[in-house]
Amino acid sequence: MSEFKLPDVGEGLTEAEIVAWKVKVGDVIEINDIIVEIETAKSLVELPSPYAGTVLALMVAEGEMIDVGTPIISVGDPNEVPEPAPAASPEPEMEIDLSNPRASGGGEGESLVGRNKAERSAVRRARRSAVAPGVAATQQQVQSSFEPGPSPEVAGVDEPAVPATTATPLAPAELRALAKPPVRKLAKDLGVDLATLTPTGPGGSVTRADVEGAHGSVLEPVETTPSLGERETREPVKGVRKMMAGAMVSSAFTAPHVTEWVTIDVTATMEFVGRLKKRREFSDVKVSPLLVLSRAIMLAMRRTPEINSFWDDAAQEVVFKNYVNLGIAAATPRGLVVPNVKDAQDLSLHDLAQALNELTATAREGRTQPAEMSGGTFTITNVGVFGVDAGTPIINPGESAILCFGAIRKQPWVVDDQIVVRQVTTLALSFDHRHIDGEKGSRFLSDVAGILEDPASALLF
Repeated sequence: MSEFKLPDVGEGLTEAEIVAWKVKVGDVIEINDIIVEIETAKSLVELPSPYAGTVLALMVAEGEMIDVGTPIISVGDPNEVPEPAPAASPEPEMEIDLSNPRASGGGEGESLVGRNKAERSAVRRARRSAVAPGVAATQQQVQSSFEPGPSPEVAGVDEPAVPATTATPLAPAELRALAKPPVRKLAKDLGVDLATLTPTGPGGSVTRADVEGAHGSVLEPVETTPSLGERETREPVKGVRKMMAGAMVSSAFTAPHVTEWVTIDVTATMEFVGRLKKRREFSDVKVSPLLVLSRAIMLAMRRTPEINSFWDDAAQEVVFKNYVNLGIAAATPRGLVVPNVKDAQDLSLHDLAQALNELTATAREGRTQPAEMSGGTFTITNVGVFGVDAGTPIINPGESAILCFGAIRKQPWVVDDQIVVRQVTTLALSFDHRHIDGEKGSRFLSDVAGILEDPASALLF
């Protein structure tokens, strides 16, 4: 039998959520068969099996957040038949607190309280032989008469037994529900008493969903869709959204942002895009103004390499990068992700178009892998697709600048002292003012704008 432990699928990721199992107990799988879909702090990831054989157990329930290194699935010999889940015992076990005088049968004037038959379901068997005398005392007390008077003596116990009719159930603190350490921590953080929950996990264990459900039933509705008459809903912040929020806060309060705008006539770029669409070699890719902007950015970086550098605060150095990993911010149902095109400076215009197409399609499907989002050097955020003119974007962590691409609209424009209709857009550049001063930021933005106004000017770079 082999146990597959949750691997680190990214750079230093420590936990992930089990989103959906792709196999079930009893399935026969091969090496590299997809067995589960997980969500990390960066993306959704499908995990292949490193083993072949029969699935003996799914060790983590869907919806649970677990640490890297936690066993998630057990795989055995292909001919091995998985054991059926153990039936729930009518009298589940209880851990007896030996420091409690009632539990141990000792203490001054106290003994383990007996119960009548109707209450017996609340009694759990002791796990340790050390508490057997106390259990024996309880059994004899249960069998005692309900009439007034002392019960028969029990070896090792001098005090008279308490009549069964006066029995009280064990306090929740004396019961210990089955739950994994992460689930116990979650319950502690949310103030949920595990002993009060109805477990739904394997073997009668309490799951993360059980805890969240109990907490949500009082404080936090689990459903995010407002019901009739509901004034508020709450949605847990986790996965990609949690990572994005932390990254944006860190960037906003560590790198001093400066943002500059320029509004330009991009009619020539739109005409150039139209000509590219008609060319045979571009018939298999989508061509858009984003493609021209991407090429313009990489050309402008040649004159202002600081834009493609990074402030290393720990080393107190500026790291200049001789490659461009061009990131495209993409909104997905699970939050904002920024996958990047590796070594974009080496790609032809057609290959760059193809890479951008694949990158955005994968992001929309929520299938961007962590490796595709690491190592970015510069980011474009295209708010124009939402009809927005401009914004003040926050720099992606690990980079020094980000360009906001606004909507392209037909507007009146002055050309040779005449008012004509032109295609106009706004670019907004945010940059790290620790090592990119106003002159460098302005020159870079001006160069990008110049290429979009006249794509032929790219020959000058």
